[in-house]
Amino acid sequence: MSMDNDEAHIALLPGDGIGPEVLEAARIVLDATADRFARLIRYTEGLIGGAAIDATGSALPQETIDACRSADAVLLGAVGGPKWDDPSADVRPEQGLLGLRATLGVFANLRPVKPYPCLAHTSPLRAERIAGVDLVVVRELTGGIYFGEKRRETINDEAQAIDVCRYSTSEIERIVRVAGDLARTRRGRVTSIDKANVLETSRLWRSVTSRVMASEYPDVQLEHMLVDSCAMRLIQTPADFDVIVTENMFGDILTDEAAVLSGSIGLLPSASLGASAPGKRPVGLYEPIHGSAPSIAGKQMANPVGSILSAALLLRHSLGWESEAHAIESAVHRAIIDGVVTVDLAGPGVAARSTTDVARHVAELVAASDSPGAMSGAAAGSAASV
Repeated sequence: MSMDNDEAHIALLPGDGIGPEVLEAARIVLDATADRFARLIRYTEGLIGGAAIDATGSALPQETIDACRSADAVLLGAVGGPKWDDPSADVRPEQGLLGLRATLGVFANLRPVKPYPCLAHTSPLRAERIAGVDLVVVRELTGGIYFGEKRRETINDEAQAIDVCRYSTSEIERIVRVAGDLARTRRGRVTSIDKANVLETSRLWRSVTSRVMASEYPDVQLEHMLVDSCAMRLIQTPADFDVIVTENMFGDILTDEAAVLSGSIGLLPSASLGASAPGKRPVGLYEPIHGSAPSIAGKQMANPVGSILSAALLLRHSLGWESEAHAIESAVHRAIIDGVVTVDLAGPGVAARSTTDVARHVAELVAASDSPGAMSGAAAGSAASV
């Protein structure tokens, strides 16, 4: 890992489908940011998902694991596609993503949702309903029914399937602390989502959350909510939420629902964070929330904003480069106002731009931004590949 705070080493994993296109767009913006702020960014590129299966037979080759472990952070495109869609196959692209999460020890997935007012017309909800929406979902990534025991058995000549949902006190404590810390930087409210009226894991979740928040975050307002009520309120009154924290499966479902508020799934980033060692920032895996969209792969139609904003989250959470992250986010907002958008956002009278065109426009805006202490591109450390 990089020792100099002016330098960073990022592992790039393009993956499948539109992954290489949106990741290249993010790199264009990262390079412009490095030049603007006198930083040096080195890159190592690795294989993951279907592309890795085709090349090596593994969805997560050892070479990729080594590159990610030695980097300061990992930026991912997308994995999967029809070519590798057989759920009974021994090796599947998704195994690469799950394996990478385990390798990096990331347990907290952050998905911010803040619709742009100028894109209110693209949301399926009325503009007044999404006005003021600014929320983050904190999803636990390594426990619950996804990682519990799974088996099939036959009883009385009838097949049965069993998936065990399991959570421990320590797993709940650490994800609640992520939510509490985040809420202190925002509006000071945490909504914990469970199904405590039915599930024993949810009853443990609620009791542990209440204890941690009361003892360690007395300045943060805590509300408990059942998952079905949350699903309803995300549509009825989404602006009521600040930080939502929940377990793995509930988080998977609710984050996809929340993504619809913004009008395009291509707009939204995510950050998956692990535990931080003393004096160090957490390991991070960053990726747009959209899939590989194979039907538009190679056509320069993919919206790169989710990938670009994921790069901004990387700069903020893994490198501590807040000014740089803010510059990217401001430039993305400006580009959308300028109407430099891909086909999914182009309204009447707005010409759709290519994936690369959007990235270059955002990069130009970053380069022209007012940045205290920033140096000219000539004086800045240029981005390099290794």
